[in-house]
Amino acid sequence: MSATDQRMRPDQRPEYRTHADARVVWRLILGSSVMLLIELALIRWLGANILHLSYFTNFVLLGSFLGIGLGFLIARRSWSLLPASAGLLSLLVLATYLFPVSIDRTGSEIIYFTAADPSGPPAWLVLPVVFCAVAIVLAGPAEVVGRCFAELAPLTAYRWDLVGSLLGIATFTLLSFLRAPSICWGLIAAAALVILVRPGQRIATGLAGTGMVLVLLAETLTPGVTWSPYYKVVTDNLFQNQEGTFLRISVNGVPHQQMGPAQWKLTKAEEQYRTPYARAAYQSLDDVLIVGAGSGSDVAIALSKGAQHVDAVDIDPRIVEIGAQFNSDRPYQDPRVTRHINDGRAFLHTSDKRYDLILFALPDSLALVNGASQIRLESFLFTQEALESARAHLKPTGVFSMYNYYREEWLIDRLAGTAEAAFGHPPCVDRTGGNQAVVTIARDPANQRCQTPPSVPSAAVVAPASDDRPFLYYRGGALPQMYLWTLGGILAISLIAVRALGGPLRSMRPYADLFFMGAAFLLLETKNIATFALLFGTTWLVNALVFGGVLVIVLAAVETTRRVRTPPLPVVWAAILASLAVAYVVDPQWLLAMSFWPRLITATLLAFTPIYLANIAFAKRFAATDHAQAAFGVNLLGAIVGGCLEYGALLTGYRNLLIVVALLYALAFVLTPRRGGVLIST
Repeated sequence: MSATDQRMRPDQRPEYRTHADARVVWRLILGSSVMLLIELALIRWLGANILHLSYFTNFVLLGSFLGIGLGFLIARRSWSLLPASAGLLSLLVLATYLFPVSIDRTGSEIIYFTAADPSGPPAWLVLPVVFCAVAIVLAGPAEVVGRCFAELAPLTAYRWDLVGSLLGIATFTLLSFLRAPSICWGLIAAAALVILVRPGQRIATGLAGTGMVLVLLAETLTPGVTWSPYYKVVTDNLFQNQEGTFLRISVNGVPHQQMGPAQWKLTKAEEQYRTPYARAAYQSLDDVLIVGAGSGSDVAIALSKGAQHVDAVDIDPRIVEIGAQFNSDRPYQDPRVTRHINDGRAFLHTSDKRYDLILFALPDSLALVNGASQIRLESFLFTQEALESARAHLKPTGVFSMYNYYREEWLIDRLAGTAEAAFGHPPCVDRTGGNQAVVTIARDPANQRCQTPPSVPSAAVVAPASDDRPFLYYRGGALPQMYLWTLGGILAISLIAVRALGGPLRSMRPYADLFFMGAAFLLLETKNIATFALLFGTTWLVNALVFGGVLVIVLAAVETTRRVRTPPLPVVWAAILASLAVAYVVDPQWLLAMSFWPRLITATLLAFTPIYLANIAFAKRFAATDHAQAAFGVNLLGAIVGGCLEYGALLTGYRNLLIVVALLYALAFVLTPRRGGVLIST
C-alpha cells in the first residue's frame, strides 16, 4: 500500500471506489439469505425427523460451516455444484422422511430424556453422516456467495453477505413466530435455488425442488402434525370416556406428555402427581406457580387441590394451545389461571410475587439451545442458583417441589443435594419406582412432611449444577467418549475435504490468522448465547435476537472499517484482550440482580464489545487479502474447530471459555502476516 493510500480514509482508497454491480450484489444477498435459511431449517427439521438428533443439532451447525467453507473453495474452480443443490436437498429430505433413523444415545455419562426405543446406529456413526450430508447440501448456495465475493471488493462483499444473512435469520424468525409448517421453508428454498441457477438449468432444478416440496407437503398434511418454535408436535387421541379426554403429545418423535383428567392423574396415574401435596404442611394454596405447565394437567390438579390462583409457565406456546383446546378439565379457561409463555428461570427473574407452592412439573426438553453445545431449554432451571431463586419466591410457609422420570439414581441424588444446598436443609425424596422421584422441600423445614426421614447426601453425590456449568445431566469426569469419537471424525472429514478441494494446506498458510479468528469468534458467540440464555431465558426469540444482534454488530464493524480510519491492528488487538478481561471479571450473577433495562444494556456492552472489536480486526485484515474467497473459506473452517472446542465447556464452564477465546485471538495476532515488520491490513 502506498503512502498516499495510507493517508486516505478507507472508503477513499481505490479498492473501495469500485462500483458494485447491482446484479452481483442482489445475487449475493439472495445466496447468503437462502444459505442461512436452509441451515436453520435443517437444524430444526432434521432434529425433528431423526430420532434423538435434537440432542445433537450442533453437529448440523458444524456441517453447515464445513459446507459453506467448501462452497467458497469450489467457487475458485471452473465446475459448479450449484445445479445439483436442489436435487441433493430433496434427496436428503426424502431419505430422512422415508427411512427414519434413530440414534442410540444410551450411556451413563450424559442422560438423554426419551420414552422412545433407544435402538439404532450409534451416535458416533450417524452424526458424521448427517454432518457430511448437510455440508454437501450447503456447499451449493455457499458457492454462489463465494463467486460473488470474487467480483466485489472484499469488504463490500462481506457487507452484503451480512445483509443477506440478516434477511435469512429474519425470514426464519418470522416462520418460527407464525409456527409455519415445513412446507413453507421448503417452498422458499426451492424457489431461491431456481432463481440462482442458470436459465437453462431452471427446469431441472424446479423439478428437483418440487420433489422436496411434495415430501414436505405430505408431512404437513399428516393428521395431528403441527409445529412449535422448538419442535415438530404430533398429537394422538388415545381415547375418550366418561372421565375425559386422553391425548398423547409427542415432540420430535419422542412421547413427551400424556394429557388426562386431573382426577384420573391423582387416583390412577403415577404417584408423583399427588406426592407434592402430601409432603406440604401448608394451610392454604392461595398462590401456586407451575413451571412446565404444558397441556394443563398439573394446573388442573392444583385447582382441584384448592389453588386460588395459578401462574402457569411453559416455554412452548403450541403445547399450551393444545391443552387449552383439548384438556377436558378446561384449566386454561379457569379465571384463576394466568398463562405465561416464557422460560421458567426468566419468569422468576421478572416476578416479585411469592407463592405457597412452586412446582417444577416434568420440565425436561428434547432440544438444545441453538449454538450452545450442551445447553437444553431447561438447563438453567435446575442449577443451585435457580433453586435459590425459587426459595426467594416462596412465602414463609411455602413449599417447592419437582418431579420427573429421572432415569438414573445419581441424578435423583444430585437434585436432592442441590435442593439441600439451596434451602439449607435436606428435602423429602420420594422414589416412586422406575427412577421416578419427587423432591419436595419447604422454606421452613417444619412445613414439610417426609414419609421417611430426610437423608444427608453422601460424598459420592455429584455436586449441584451451577449457572456457569448448567450441565445437570452430565455426571462429570472426562469428556464423553461419544463426543470425542464424533468430533474426531468430523475434524478428520473436514481436513480431507479441505485438502481435496483447496489443494495443499500450505497454500492456506497466509490465512492462518483468519482461521484462528474464526475459531475464536464462534467460541465467543457460544459463550454469549449461554450468558443471554441465563439472563433473559432460553426462548427461541431470545436466541434469534442474539444471533441477529451478533450479525448487526459485525456489520457495524465492517461499516466502521469501510468509512472510518481505524487504529492500527496492534491497538485493536490490545482492546480485544482488554474487553475480554472485563467480560471475564464481571460475574453474570451481578447482572441478574439488576432490573431489566440496566441488565440488558450492561449485558449487551459486555457481550458485543469484544465481538465488535474482533470484527474490526477481521475487517482490516480481510480487506487486505489478495484472495477473498480463500480467506473467507479458511475463516469459516476455523469456525468448525471453534464449534468442537465449544464442548470443552463441559470441563471448564462457560466463563473460562473466555480464556480460550483470548488464547485463540493471541494466536491470530502472532500469525498475522507482516510486510517489513508491519502487520498486513488496511
